[in-house]
Amino acid sequence: MTDPPQESALLLEFLAWIEARPRTYSEAIDAWRSSCPRHPVWDDAAAAGLVRVVRDGRNQSEAAVALTEVGRAALSR
Repeated sequence: MTDPPQESALLLEFLAWIEARPRTYSEAIDAWRSSCPRHPVWDDAAAAGLVRVVRDGRNQSEAAVALTEVGRAALSR
């Protein structure tokens, strides 16, 4: 796991969005994936270990997305 990126307002908004209610991987990717290299929120959060995909036997698009302990700590700062 790499060091978490500097928590930008957009990254914190993403973490709060996930925390607000259960989200699926498909929902998260549809809402937050960006082709803009300046706003790779999903990629930054996943690479930093702030979020995880919880499959629990489901296919990836239906799998839950959840904050990790590191993600919850970043959100609470």
